[in-house]
Amino acid sequence: MRAISLLLLSLLAAACATNPVTGEREFTLMSEAQEIAMGREADAQVRAEMGVYEDPELNAYVSGIGMRLAKLSERPDLPWRFVVVDQPAINAFALPGGFIYITRGILPFLQDESELAGVLGHEIGHVTARHSVRQYSRTIGGLAALGALGVFVPAARPFSQLSEQALGLLFLKYGRNDELQADQLGARYAAEGGWDPAGVPGMLSTLGLLSEAIGDRKGVPNWLSTHPEPLARVAEVNETVAQLQAGRSNLATNREMLERRVDGLIFGDNPAQGVTRGSTFLHPPLRFRIDFPAQWEVSNSPQQVVAKAPDADVFMLLQIVSKPQGSTVRDVALGHMTAAGFRPVSGDGTTINGLNAFIGVYRGQIEGLGEAAVRAAHIAHGGAYYLVAGLVPPAGFDQVDGTFTTAIRSFRPLTAAEAEAIRPSRIDFYTVRDGDTWESLAQRSGGAIRASTLAVMNHSAPDATPRPGVRIRIVVGG
Repeated sequence: MRAISLLLLSLLAAACATNPVTGEREFTLMSEAQEIAMGREADAQVRAEMGVYEDPELNAYVSGIGMRLAKLSERPDLPWRFVVVDQPAINAFALPGGFIYITRGILPFLQDESELAGVLGHEIGHVTARHSVRQYSRTIGGLAALGALGVFVPAARPFSQLSEQALGLLFLKYGRNDELQADQLGARYAAEGGWDPAGVPGMLSTLGLLSEAIGDRKGVPNWLSTHPEPLARVAEVNETVAQLQAGRSNLATNREMLERRVDGLIFGDNPAQGVTRGSTFLHPPLRFRIDFPAQWEVSNSPQQVVAKAPDADVFMLLQIVSKPQGSTVRDVALGHMTAAGFRPVSGDGTTINGLNAFIGVYRGQIEGLGEAAVRAAHIAHGGAYYLVAGLVPPAGFDQVDGTFTTAIRSFRPLTAAEAEAIRPSRIDFYTVRDGDTWESLAQRSGGAIRASTLAVMNHSAPDATPRPGVRIRIVVGG
């Protein structure tokens, strides 16, 4: 017993470490070497699955600011990396060990370089204070259900190839105290680097105003879901900002620097990954389009495209069948649905706009959702098999089956000319004229941005009128 007690005491002593920020001893089961190894492994997966935005100058710009901040932190010797990932979601997140990511989707909503420094400094703060290490151990245990929900749970797991470890890191959600500490650290790092620390409450205010304009519609957890209550934290960080600003008149905002980098940035979906135009989804590289029901919310993620009816648990999804089994589309369809736990009720071979297909009705259980009825089509196109399916509780199937069928039969190939004509929406700058409204300016995007979101992008209330003569950001093209 004495030997066991000594062993336990030695293990507890080894598991206690000094927090780099607070200087206090805390219990941890992860060494710094393990933290770095975990972050490095997940980093490779995140880059491969999310994609790095193809703009070397933008990535170098963001990395330069990030490295400048990191070297001022309590952990300057970590293998810091800063990456702009090619995702339209509004987010930034950190992996243990110093791997920081910022989506291209958040950049148009940052007003100047001090706000970019605030976001990066905030994420650096989560790493230096080891928040992600603590939260990871609490979060990872609940992730098994994400993988078990299966193919028919819309957007349950938006990144198909991420390991449970990497997925857990992506979905980390911090507590209020951790957020406040990261806000304060971010402000301090920014001020020490020469930026105005007011960029921290500035970006919190802007992102907080987006709470009704966005959701998790783009397949990646957004900043609001993983960093809660931004507006409530503004007043609390303002005290720190005032102290950091005291006696200093040379703190930079560098608005023009950031605007030069944002000009021409892709906004919304990248055509290389498929794009939504209203309720239509088009994929230029794979050469197809499909028209989902009007007014449905359409979300594009690496694993699947999901359309949801307004205010109802009625879904449609589109995805490529991985590892299809069978020599005919019928064999592929029945094998795929059986493997997913669905039993066929009826089905027939057919053609959809010249493509061989099998359309069937299926019933089955979905973990966490219960009994479901499915109208599903398996379509052969371009050397692959596509699943287009409508999903609803059985009691509502008859009411929406016609809607499912219409959408399924809208699937068609794109010609080379049609695919070539699809261009991404991009950020542009525009001087407001008399008579302009946020609604009329948003229409220039072809449906890529809502009027309320465009207003927030320009730090304006959605019900305000843009002032003539002011240079603003708009979304064009598409």
